[in-house]
Amino acid sequence: MSRTKAGSPPDPRGKERFNEERAAYTVASAQPDLEAGITAIRETVKVLKPKPGVYRMLDTRGDVLYVGKARSLKARVANYAQVKGLSNRLQRMISQTRRMEIVTTNSEAEALLLEAQLIKRYRPPFNVLLRDDKSFPFILLRADHAYPRIQKHRGARKAKGNYYGPFASAGSVNKTLNALQKLFLLRSCTDSFFNNRDRPCLLYQIKRCSAPCVGRIDQQGYDSLVREAKDFLGGKSSAVQAQIEKQMAKAAADLDFETAAILRDRLRAATFIQGSQAINAQGVGDADVFALAAKGGQVGVQAFFIRGGQNWGHRTFYPRNTGELDLAEVLSDVLLQFYEEVPPPRTILVDRELTEQELVSEALAEKAGHAVAISIPQRGTRRKLMEQAQRNAVEALDRRLAESGTKAKIMRELAEFLELEDVPQRIEVYDNSHIQGDKALGAMVVASPEGFEKGQYRKFNIKTAQTNDDFGMMREVMERRFRNLAENPDGDTGKKNSHETVWPDLVLIDGGKGQMSSVRDTLEEMGIEDVPLIAIAKGPHHGREGREVFHFPDGREKTLPVNSPLLFYLQTLRDEVHRYAIGAHRAKRSRAITASPLDEIPGIGPSRKRALLLHFGTAGKVRAAALDDLKRAPGISEGVAQQIYDFYHAGG
Repeated sequence: MSRTKAGSPPDPRGKERFNEERAAYTVASAQPDLEAGITAIRETVKVLKPKPGVYRMLDTRGDVLYVGKARSLKARVANYAQVKGLSNRLQRMISQTRRMEIVTTNSEAEALLLEAQLIKRYRPPFNVLLRDDKSFPFILLRADHAYPRIQKHRGARKAKGNYYGPFASAGSVNKTLNALQKLFLLRSCTDSFFNNRDRPCLLYQIKRCSAPCVGRIDQQGYDSLVREAKDFLGGKSSAVQAQIEKQMAKAAADLDFETAAILRDRLRAATFIQGSQAINAQGVGDADVFALAAKGGQVGVQAFFIRGGQNWGHRTFYPRNTGELDLAEVLSDVLLQFYEEVPPPRTILVDRELTEQELVSEALAEKAGHAVAISIPQRGTRRKLMEQAQRNAVEALDRRLAESGTKAKIMRELAEFLELEDVPQRIEVYDNSHIQGDKALGAMVVASPEGFEKGQYRKFNIKTAQTNDDFGMMREVMERRFRNLAENPDGDTGKKNSHETVWPDLVLIDGGKGQMSSVRDTLEEMGIEDVPLIAIAKGPHHGREGREVFHFPDGREKTLPVNSPLLFYLQTLRDEVHRYAIGAHRAKRSRAITASPLDEIPGIGPSRKRALLLHFGTAGKVRAAALDDLKRAPGISEGVAQQIYDFYHAGG
């Protein structure tokens, strides 16, 4: 649990705490060269001082290879020049290094925090990477209204109120939130909805809200529910349940059976929350539990989130780039990157001694604003929790290895079926979405052997293609995607650290012969002939799954057995781009529906647009209004009125 007022406290990693310096020494060659890397490092060491800080190793393109921290930058960086004692992994890194960038800090703890921040930002290939595409959900009990609202929250914690979490998934937070609404009858509606009610909504009827919007509960009564909710979420669940039981018994003794029934239902909701816990964490308080398993060259880290003695879910992380590293170092890196996004609790339980454990604890305490204790549990409930986390970590990693084995087989079958030279590492899938050519939009999704790369999806607003011309739309999308790559075949498009500079290993088109011909001809005109192309169509029986036909650039067609795992995988790729294209098209249509002709006038913002519509009634009347009429509109100055009039009467 974390509490914050509106706004964020000063970040100890803010720019004013650091002094960034750049070692400008650069070697032009992009080929791995150990001696060139050592030379670049030695040139950097000359300007370093024995201060704490963070260093970045960059290749000849300026891409970050590695981020590290040091108590003494001069001593730490100098060690890289002594390559005989370094691992093969570090020697490979040094052979690609051509420049270094340095950030000095006030302490080693600050350097550790900054290191985690930069790793999350740059995703260097030689650092341990904790991949997590989505932020963790929290429950927020707001404090900016007389009748506080309870809601699910993701992202930056800027709103004033009490935050409870993290929860492992949206499903776990939704179940808990539904039960909390039944237990405490707190409102979940927006302020505008609350302010405009004249009778209770459905949530009141199904006993999930106390309807403060229409006075069914007074301020004092609602404040009491809020206090109980804070106590329950803060770890005093047993006391809250006992209080509800006492109130229910009193209501029954007073023959107030309606109130007793309401309290009974609330008690059942409390029991549901307690009973839905997969593990027993009573007496643990606020703690996160981390256990690591390693097998087959992969690492899995199981995390349990315990708040107020309640289990708020668990999740398994699979960090990347863990080869040749000590497992204690891997777990340290995982913790620092995980808590870059999530506020650390006061207690963190781990299954092994961490690398620089005291320093990690100090850094997390500086970030959290309170003491953070990292320990290995030895007995009691905490030890049982750790044993369960360890079992889960091993089982999850075993499942992943089995799945990855199956996926590796599917990827090999994919390469064989589509006649590729090797397993594709980057698959781009394309589709269009429109209604009779209106609001046409192209979509690209990206997949790798590890899954969908959602951060690399892209939308294309169709600009030149004719109405309802699917082939023309696909040509435009291909031209825009591959134009820069065609002009810069080495991938140097000037877009540093952009996925758009990467050539795909396979292009999959949602369509048939026509779409295939359109894409093939477009790429040939651009001089691109070595990108594998495949089009997937539903075949003659459009309503029957499994009858997909795969069209090759040379006109050949192939099919797969209905129960083929490879077919299921290709269908998944096709369905994902279809989902993304339709979602983007719907969003575009929604924006168009709410658009106004007044939006086209420069300098007319939401408030002035609202004032004009309130005064004239419609956008058409604004267009037809005389200059003097425009000047009389509230909030419209003479200059703005002249601007509006000139916009509609250009040329007299």
